[in-house]
Amino acid sequence: MSFNPQNLHAPLTRLRIPAAVWVLGCVSMCMDISSEMIHSLLPLFMVGTLGASALQVGLIEGLAESTALIVKIFSGVLSDYLGKRKALALLGYSLGALTKPLFALAPTTGVVLAARLTDRVGKGIRGAPRDALVADLAPPEIRGAAFGLRQALDTVGAFLGPLLAVGLMLLWHNNYRAVFWVAVIPGMCAVALLALGVHEPDQHVGEVRRNPIRRESLRRLPLAYWWVVGIGAIFTLARFSEAFLVLRAQQSGVAVAYVPLVMVAMNLVYSATAYPFGKLADRISHTTLLALGLGVLIVSDVVLAANAHVLTLVVGVALWGVHMGTTQGLLATMVADTAPADLRGTAFGFFNLLSGIAMLISSVVAGLLWDGLGATFTFYAGAGFSLLALLGLLCRNRLSRL
Repeated sequence: MSFNPQNLHAPLTRLRIPAAVWVLGCVSMCMDISSEMIHSLLPLFMVGTLGASALQVGLIEGLAESTALIVKIFSGVLSDYLGKRKALALLGYSLGALTKPLFALAPTTGVVLAARLTDRVGKGIRGAPRDALVADLAPPEIRGAAFGLRQALDTVGAFLGPLLAVGLMLLWHNNYRAVFWVAVIPGMCAVALLALGVHEPDQHVGEVRRNPIRRESLRRLPLAYWWVVGIGAIFTLARFSEAFLVLRAQQSGVAVAYVPLVMVAMNLVYSATAYPFGKLADRISHTTLLALGLGVLIVSDVVLAANAHVLTLVVGVALWGVHMGTTQGLLATMVADTAPADLRGTAFGFFNLLSGIAMLISSVVAGLLWDGLGATFTFYAGAGFSLLALLGLLCRNRLSRL
């Protein structure tokens, strides 16, 4: 987590990111195209077609995203116990692909909730083993770049998905369900690409390990790792579900078919910044980058709170994307760097458990504030909590130098 002068002299340019990491990035991209075609429209579908409130949207999104993060602890532990990452990742991607038709068929918010939870269980199953697999495949000297690349390709899918949704909504006159059916296709492509294009490293094939959540195993996770877990939870508390960005876009007065462009803009910036910041994480202090990410999130929340004008919305959403690009791959790198190699799946699992609980709390609180006090207060509250998190991070860094 601290600056290492040797990193400046490491022959990073001579190391190439393994092909399997590129394939994993493409798998993530395809699944994100599928998911974001649905998720960029889902808040509007729930509010406009199914009659849901902002609190219901926040509750459904919070439960869904927290479920994905919490499930990761079990898949991460299991991947360490079996020594096999790919099989679990394939199961998770398959489950996510198979749940996509439920959104097209959903007659009530209850069915949407069931579909979201099932879909996110699939994400939870695949997340920790996939991240641990990236860490296994990438040399330590370029691990930040590898995570940044995977995140960047993932985010390419996250802006292509909403872009396709906009085009199909215009073509089919705001037919949500037809768009949801098309989203099934890239989900299936992701499963096929993972099954055929990724081979697990030899050191994890055929090995059966001891229970990684035994007391003696958990004691091997250092204090530096648990600090990263705490920081990740604080970041998630400060950043509620992106469904509220979609609802804010709706308040700007643009046509419903164009609202998903807010996710296109956010994810375009996220994708463009994830890899450069991932490379930067291999060279400078991680704490500095985390502080930068929180600072950008504060400015984003303040801008989004100011008003719902389209130009203001674009600036706020772009800054939100910079924050994501700065911090998400970095936090994954920090987990990988501070955990023993044979406990990486478990380490990512515990990290995501705490982040999942924080996501549920933040999204429910955001929904309550939105319904009770309005969008402006919701974003100002997010900025306030982000400021507290930033001050805590800076104080901790100063104390560590004493």
